[in-house]
Amino acid sequence: MNQVFPSPAAGRFGRRQKRERGHRIPVTIVTGFLGAGKTTLLRRFLAAPEGAATAVVVNEFGATGIDDVLLRESADETVLLGNGCLCCITRSDLQNALRRLVMERERGEIPDFRRIVIETSGLADPSPILQTFVTDRALAGEFHVEVVVTVIDAATGGETLGWSPEARKQAILADRLVVTKTDIAGPEAAEALAAQLALLNPRAAIETAVNGALDPRRLIEVATGERNAFVAEASHSDGITSFVLTEDAPLSWPAFARAMETLVALRGSDLLRAKGILSVEGCAGPVVVQFVQHLTHTPVELAAWPDGDRQSRVVFITRGIPERQVRALFSAIKGLT
Repeated sequence: MNQVFPSPAAGRFGRRQKRERGHRIPVTIVTGFLGAGKTTLLRRFLAAPEGAATAVVVNEFGATGIDDVLLRESADETVLLGNGCLCCITRSDLQNALRRLVMERERGEIPDFRRIVIETSGLADPSPILQTFVTDRALAGEFHVEVVVTVIDAATGGETLGWSPEARKQAILADRLVVTKTDIAGPEAAEALAAQLALLNPRAAIETAVNGALDPRRLIEVATGERNAFVAEASHSDGITSFVLTEDAPLSWPAFARAMETLVALRGSDLLRAKGILSVEGCAGPVVVQFVQHLTHTPVELAAWPDGDRQSRVVFITRGIPERQVRALFSAIKGLT
């Protein structure tokens, strides 16, 4: 059977190693605005030897976790926190998730791990997460935050920093800044973004990652110097909502692609992110799709479904685009093709 999209082989972890007793578990916090490339970066890290024996805590803004599904096959243990973001309603969930990981590891219910990575929602303010490890003495005795990595895409990151307080806080609080999508944006945009980031956070080193390719040690090396002071929590930007579209039957790719092309053309600036896994007619494995404002990422067919759910699901995070209008658009184009 001819494949519609290329099928990259998923990486596998080697043998797990136990951490030494008496040592606190290092924590890496990976943050960045919607669609910046956090999950791609993290998947590459988990496939590297440095990513072995890593437990991952994923937090998403949306009713359905897509990043969690994509990472679950790569990580030793993945915990998906509920709808919302860590800076708002799930701070206690983060504490509970970390405690549960430790207890289940001690009971032998999950594989041993020697490191934790927290991937935050694209709308999250990282400062309450950092405060959690400082103010919760029990967690501080078991874990320590080693590095905060913020991912910013060169294509839309500069504009996002201009209007989003969340994106600015993510950049300000970073120990390391990772610029992505320079191959799409071009060198001039990348240089302009680097200058913008240097003004926001002159202390942090700026790295570049193309398709998630970054020295994995940059996600785990101890950060030097003092982290910037915590900034106050902020409300999310007005009008940002999340919803999920699902479909049980395999989708027609032309119909789906045409619907997304229309949505991007009409409301691309308000399409903060659409990301999902599709069951497409003629494809053996699931197709991963992602759209960020006016950018359409190349679809990728995975070799196999990462979980037992074969349902197509796409999470939309939008600004001022009602769910009913998106559903009506998909229904109309489906009926015309």
